[in-house]
Amino acid sequence: MRSTTDQPEQRTNSAWIIIVASGVIAGLHIWKLSPALGVIRDELGFSIIFSGVLLGVVQAAGMLGGLAVSLLAEVLSQRRTLILGLCLLILGSALGSFSPNSYILLATRMIEGAGVIMATVMGPGLVKRHAPPSNVNMAVGWWAAYMGLATFIGVFSTSLALQHISWQLWWGLLALFTALPIPLIYKYVPPDTPSGPSALCPALSRILTTARSGRVWVSGLIFGCYTVQWMAVVGFLPTIYAEFGLSPVTDGLASAAVGGLNAVGAIICGTLLHRGFNGQNLLFSGFALMALAAVATFAFDYPTSLMWMQIASVGMFSLCGAAIPTTVTRIVVDLVPAGGSAPAAMGLAQQIFNIGNFTGPMLLAGVVSYTGGWNAAWWMAVFFSLIGTLLTIVLARKNSPFASRHQGSVDSA
Repeated sequence: MRSTTDQPEQRTNSAWIIIVASGVIAGLHIWKLSPALGVIRDELGFSIIFSGVLLGVVQAAGMLGGLAVSLLAEVLSQRRTLILGLCLLILGSALGSFSPNSYILLATRMIEGAGVIMATVMGPGLVKRHAPPSNVNMAVGWWAAYMGLATFIGVFSTSLALQHISWQLWWGLLALFTALPIPLIYKYVPPDTPSGPSALCPALSRILTTARSGRVWVSGLIFGCYTVQWMAVVGFLPTIYAEFGLSPVTDGLASAAVGGLNAVGAIICGTLLHRGFNGQNLLFSGFALMALAAVATFAFDYPTSLMWMQIASVGMFSLCGAAIPTTVTRIVVDLVPAGGSAPAAMGLAQQIFNIGNFTGPMLLAGVVSYTGGWNAAWWMAVFFSLIGTLLTIVLARKNSPFASRHQGSVDSA
């Protein structure tokens, strides 16, 4: 059955902008915790290791359920899955505002994690499906920037809000805010036709075909080598800056700016790919510059008068690292094997992406606990940048997608 969304006249800028906005709002629920962590830790009483678990656990659903969500979308439809994800975020944030202890808060973060993975796996496909053909590249570039935008807005707004209200009230307000896109999705994003339960077996077959593809796995591992270090460093930035004596507002602004630079980097990288820049070189450059910036950020003891140099270094870490998720998002569709599923490829890549998000904060917390300070944090960044570079070489040798037509890799999705 032909979906009504295949009709060119129904491709509108309003649709893809609302989808990107929904992704940003989903990302806010990841990043609301980072600047609030000190306050919540003092109130509920838990260790820095448990802090790492709280930061990463929102990714647990994505770590385990990327392929399952793609199957759900085949049966339920992508638009309905996106809306369901937003509803779970509302539920998790609302329940979290009543958490009496750290373990209940952890459980509500897992509910939010399920909502995040539903929204973020659906996002790229819906953006490509509903953006006007002339704006597809721009729309995908903006989708690639959703996490950086969410980091900037989430960290800074939370830092400001907690100067005036409790974290519990802020969680409740964010639950209400998350409901805003739902009526707009119903109005501006045309429904896609679900396959229905009868198509479950064919859909499962396409997903299994995709999951057997070595190239899709390698692309996901490249994605994970980026997220394991980016989430760890940026997630702990408010804590790091607080230890340096920055005020909560200055701390929040500095941390938010680092996330915003990631969004800027994603948009720049999307433009470069559209103009024909080689994706392999962008991945190499992204990993090399992340490693150098991490060394500049953490290997030296900066006096207070030179704190701007450390902030600039971690800003470069975030800005240049954006080349990696943007490039992987753009090429992953080209890696789908014959008889496979593009949503499943994105779901698998997101699953590994979220493994990095989940483990990164805990790994960094372990390094800090073992060494007694943040100076050794660059070890982790350099290690995973090296692994990511080696995996990029492996992918380039497996019938490289990097030479593929850049416009087509997006439009054909």
